Amino acid sequence: MTPSLKIGLLLFPDVTQLDLTGPWEVFARTPGVECFLMWKDRHPVRSDRGLSIVPTMTFAACPPLDVICVPGGPGQIALMSDAVTLDFLRRQAEQAQWVTSVYTGSLVLGAAGLLQGYRATCHWGSLDQLALLGADPVSQRVVRDRNRITGAGVTSGIDFALTLVAEIAGEDTARAVQLQMEYDPEPPFSSGSPRTAPPQEVAQAQAQMAPFIATRRAATERAAARLQAQPRDPAGDGAE
Repeated sequence: MTPSLKIGLLLFPDVTQLDLTGPWEVFARTPGVECFLMWKDRHPVRSDRGLSIVPTMTFAACPPLDVICVPGGPGQIALMSDAVTLDFLRRQAEQAQWVTSVYTGSLVLGAAGLLQGYRATCHWGSLDQLALLGADPVSQRVVRDRNRITGAGVTSGIDFALTLVAEIAGEDTARAVQLQMEYDPEPPFSSGSPRTAPPQEVAQAQAQMAPFIATRRAATERAAARLQAQPRDPAGDGAE
């Protein structure tokens, strides 16, 4: 592994903090890794649930990254039409070894044109929207296609990060990090996925999310239209 592998996680207003802090915890425990929290400036950024997080690196000062990771959250909708952020992701993806996301961060990658022709995943409520952006939606917790690795819903960020650490530092290191964190989930309820939750609970969740999902879908459709109007070549495949 590179002596100082640079991993940058995008920080933005209304991010879902566990999308960000779950992978950060894994990456920060990995030997030989340097982590950055990146945003346009260094002012504290408020997450969707009220936790403020301070960026460690601006876009302008950010060095070339080996890994770029985009989390999700309600603020993802604004990012899909944020030219500054999308251009930053494209530039970094051109030379990054790995281009990754958690939750609806994959929709941001898609809006940047970085998932065209790739298998990818997302939160189950918005998984179908990836197809609008040229990706092949896959209902799995972690999906790898060449040098793209995407995680599904919020908590999948830890699984995604451990998967990536096994690639960049070896399975023994990933297993050691998992043990240090005592990541040994035993959820109290079998309702964490539409595959296991009772149908009535899935229907209730869908009804509660419907207005927001519609807003997100409209943003995805606008991003898809921009991609079609101004086609861009996706970044190189990088690592296999």
